[in-house]
Formats: sequence, structure tokens, C-alpha cells
Amino acid sequence: MTLVAGVDSSTQSCKVVIRDAASGRLVRQGRAAHPDGTEVHPSHWWAALLRAVDEAGGLDDVAAISVAGQQHGMVCLDESGDVVRDALLWNDTRSAGAAAALVAELGGPVAWADAVGSVPVASFTVAKLRWLAEHEPEHARRTAAVCLPHDWLTWRLAGALGLPRAAWAAAPPPALDRLTTDRGDASGTGYWSPATGDYRLDLLKAAFGSVPLLPRVLGPLAEAAPESPLRLAPGTGDNMAAALGVGARPGDVVVSIGTSGTVFAVSDVPSADPSGAVAGFADATGRFLPLVCTLNAARVMDAAARLTGVELDRLGELALQAPPGAGGLTLVPYLEGERTPNLPTATGSIHGLTLATATPAHLARASVEGLLCGLADALDALGLTPERILLIGGGARSEAVRRVAPTVFGRPVLAPAPGEYVADGAAYQAARLLDEDVHWSTDEPARYEAEAEPAIRDRYAAARPHILHQSR
Repeated sequence: MTLVAGVDSSTQSCKVVIRDAASGRLVRQGRAAHPDGTEVHPSHWWAALLRAVDEAGGLDDVAAISVAGQQHGMVCLDESGDVVRDALLWNDTRSAGAAAALVAELGGPVAWADAVGSVPVASFTVAKLRWLAEHEPEHARRTAAVCLPHDWLTWRLAGALGLPRAAWAAAPPPALDRLTTDRGDASGTGYWSPATGDYRLDLLKAAFGSVPLLPRVLGPLAEAAPESPLRLAPGTGDNMAAALGVGARPGDVVVSIGTSGTVFAVSDVPSADPSGAVAGFADATGRFLPLVCTLNAARVMDAAARLTGVELDRLGELALQAPPGAGGLTLVPYLEGERTPNLPTATGSIHGLTLATATPAHLARASVEGLLCGLADALDALGLTPERILLIGGGARSEAVRRVAPTVFGRPVLAPAPGEYVADGAAYQAARLLDEDVHWSTDEPARYEAEAEPAIRDRYAAARPHILHQSR
């Protein structure tokens, strides 16, 4: 049996799965936590990866590995390959003003959509680089290379794979010219075009004031360390890996409920939305992945659980005890600002609170419906009529989310068996290095149907202007 490894270096943790390359059967797995916060030193990712690999039984019997990681994060390196400052993560919104300035300087949203398929918001690397140049010019001057979280981990692996496992923790970084990335993750920087397959160095220079070294963009079947006996795939962004892991195909729309909420589709053509709602990403196969992202997803339920003083499982039970629409109680869950719509300084609000709705069950139901309404708006923004809606992510493991989703989306949803879809997608990419025609079978997803409740979204839409007014 030939084994492959897939890594998911997410905002909150690092997961490693070891799978049979031919069938995709899970053999073993490991996990390690990341620090909290919206900025973190990349050394924490490396340490977590090593712990997760060890917990998964090591890589001695593994033939290929791939790393998927959180998109957009800004990793700056100096000439020696040392990290210049803590990486700014995708959910760090201090660069919102920089993003707005960049959009205006190029001539507006249409110009950006035409250039790179997306309109920058605070999440994008290009906006974070502008913030760095303006607020930390000494760090900007020290920056010789810029990469993304998955790029950095793949690069560190490329320098360590030829060494004994005991030497990995202290392995020096390789040369900067060994940095690589892939189409999917590069498409979230704001200075790489999915339509042309080229970096837009003019946009990078306009944002940062100079052009640091950038990772080489590898194709889906290329190798990041050709000399290594353990074959190293190019890796990709977490959403692109999730599409691989869940077996998404053209015609599918995937709704992923994790730290962020994402709604994306597999497409044969690039997209360019001048409204900025849809990011025109590439995927990890040579196709494209139009995507809408919300900042507030599973953690909305975490917050509701804290407010009601219960565990998440109990929160779901409470939500299903309340009536559809939560008796008119509506939660607009912009608890950390919001990315879609682009309201980085917005806050959340509760509407329709009465003596009758002031119960834990009503609040639990409103939290589930509120996060799903945000994702339903994202689904609308894609402008597609999906053949299937696949509901994945940690938040989608909630029975309440699965049963309430059809009432909000107005159509059935399919819930694949719970899994580490991002790590699984990375493992699948690694397996394709060994056999590009490999196909892994997946279990039939569970189908959830319920009567649509349009009033839920109507009340949500009526509540949003209050938030819009507050954020201005």
C-alpha cells in the first residue's frame, strides 16, 4: 500500500491525514493547535506541523505530501529567509483603509476586477503590504520576499525533507529562490491574474513601493522539491483544497462553515465581479473557483453558546426547539466586522427581542439562522443555479445547521460525511503526483429538505440597514 499525506494549516490548527494513495482510505491522522489572534509568527505553524506529523505516526512510509493553508496571509522574509514580523492573517482587518485606497488609486473596482479577477478588501495580501509600507516602513525595507502561509510551510518542508526527522525543528530555511506557490493560493494575493496566469508586478509595486521576490507559481502536477525522495506537491489554499476534498465538480456550489464562511463553485472560465462580492480565484486543478467569503460563520454559534451558557451540541438542540424564524428574533452576526458585504468596522445586532423571544432557544435559533442568512446572501452573489449545494466545514456538523439550511436557502442541501476536507484535498493532490488519473470514491451525502421560510431572509434584509448605518 502506497501512502500520501495531506496537511491543513488553518487559522486555528494544523491537521495531518495519512491516506492510501489508491483508494483514499484514511490510515491515521494528527492535529496540533495554533495560537489565537489575527497575527502570528510562522514558526508556530512549523512547530504545529511537526507535532501533527508526529501524532499522525510520521512520514517514513509516506510517498508524497501536500500542504493546504489559510489564504491571503502576509509572510515577509528578509534576505536570509528570516521572518521580518508576525504574519498578518486573512481575518486581520487593520488593512481595510489600505484596500480602499488601492481600489481608488487604480481607478475603481472595475479596473481591479479586470486586472486580477477580484477587488481587494482587507483580507488580501496586497492590502496588507500597503498597510505595512505605510505603518511599518522599516519592516517593509527589510522585506526581500513575500509569500503566503502554505507557501512558507511548503518551503520549510522543501528544506527539511532530506534531513532526519529529529533535525527538522532546527533545519535552516532554504534559499529564497526555492519559494513556490500554486494558482489557487496566488489568486488571493491581489497581484496575480487567474485569467492570464501572470503576476501583476505593477500592482505590487504600486501597493508596496518595491517588488520583492515572489514564489514561482507551479502547475497542479508540478513538484516543489524535485530532488526529494518524499515527493512534495505544490499545495494550495484551503478553499481550493476543500473543493478537491469534497469532490466538487462543475455545477456544484460548496457552502463551507468554518472560522470564515465561504461559498464557492467550480468553473471552467475565470470570473471578474466589479462589485467585489465575488473573488475570482483559480482552483487547484487548472479550473477556476469564484468565491464569496464572510468573516462570521461557526464562531457565531460559539458566541451564542457563551451567551446562553451551554455547549455547542446543546445550542443546536435549543435551536431546533424554537420555531422557524425564531418568533421574529433576528441576529445580524457581524461580530468581527464583515467582508461580504465589505464592512470591516461593523458590529452585530439583535432585532425583534420581546418577552416571548427572550429565551435561550430563540437566541440559539436566531444565531443559526443569522449565519445562514449571511451565507445565503453569498450564494445569491455568485449568481448561479447550482445542481447541488454541498454543506461542509466544522459548523456544518451541527444537526441544527443542516436542518435549518434548507429553510433559509430555499432548496435542499447535501451534507457529506464529516471529514477533514482541506487536509483530504491536499492528500488527493499528493496522490495525483503518483498517478494523475487517481479517483477516490466518496460516500453518498445525506440529503436535507425542509419547507422554505422566506420571512427569515426578509427580516434579515430589513435589519441590515441598521448595521450599514452604524459602520459609516
